[in-house]
Amino acid sequence: MSDQSWIEDFRHAIRTHEELEAFFEKSFPKTNYPIFIPKNMAEKIKLFGVDSALGLQFLPHEGENTDAGRLDPIGDKVHSQGSGIIHRYQNRVLFAPTPICPIACRYCFRKNELSERDEMFNQNFELAKTYLKENSDINEVIFTGGDPFILANEKLAGYIQDFSEIESIKYIRFHTRTPVILPSRIDEGLIDIMTSAKHLFKRAMIMVHINHPMELTGDVEAVLSMFVEAGIEVYSQTVLLKGVNDKTETLAELFTMLSDLKVKPYYLHHPDQAKGAMHFWMTLEEGRRIVHPLHDRLSGWALPQYVIDVPGGEGKISAVNPETFAFSGTLLNRKGAPVNFPLT
Repeated sequence: MSDQSWIEDFRHAIRTHEELEAFFEKSFPKTNYPIFIPKNMAEKIKLFGVDSALGLQFLPHEGENTDAGRLDPIGDKVHSQGSGIIHRYQNRVLFAPTPICPIACRYCFRKNELSERDEMFNQNFELAKTYLKENSDINEVIFTGGDPFILANEKLAGYIQDFSEIESIKYIRFHTRTPVILPSRIDEGLIDIMTSAKHLFKRAMIMVHINHPMELTGDVEAVLSMFVEAGIEVYSQTVLLKGVNDKTETLAELFTMLSDLKVKPYYLHHPDQAKGAMHFWMTLEEGRRIVHPLHDRLSGWALPQYVIDVPGGEGKISAVNPETFAFSGTLLNRKGAPVNFPLT
């Protein structure tokens, strides 16, 4: 793919309320959150309809104007070490090298930090490297954001090389929405960088964020296949969203399609209680009733872990009763203590 085509897609994205209404010939509620939709995705939304699973994820909604929800629903700030480092688990850190995304997802759990360009995204890479060197228990760096694949190939390659020179770092992972939103970004240069990364580390992995079968258009399937054919490990993560993919049949179709592409469904996230995104939220009981039947419909290798990020920064835990996989039952945190989270 052309190195320049994705830059043009990015440059000509819909960024204002006026551009949005002109493109779709429809009025939308105004919100306090940015608008950013690349034209290629806008065309897909127009094709499937503004009320489709694509439109609901990326078009402004009046539900964004309520005060309900949390500004920092999973406790990023609690565990921020500055310079893009978030250290929540002993052996791994999140590294956010950019606050820039390929699209503005209306359900994003970081939508408040990203819209305000929170200081946790302020970069001092030398300090970030020093932190990793001084904490030798850390053996994995997880690129997050923003979206790391929005970075230029040269910048991305530089980060990878520098991390590979830290003796304790054995694993590297990239969380990205870009293959779905801007498939033209996945050029041969990026494939080469990821291919080299798998030789610099014990494992180099890509975690593609995808929520609905509608997102798996031909161009997206093609770039996912490019990664797989290059021998790069590709996993998926999905957010359970009210009104978007809150049906067992929809999730089963998505995870089957991904598995057929040799992409391993890894995480299914219960929606976070993010301010400005509570219209996507559902109770844990509702989520469990959707997810539970997947065990009859999918083999284990096609079934992701259903998890919830505990408010306050405690990290991910299973969203199901670990003994019975029941619809009810108290959630336990990683220390075995009950978690205060609404089941119903």
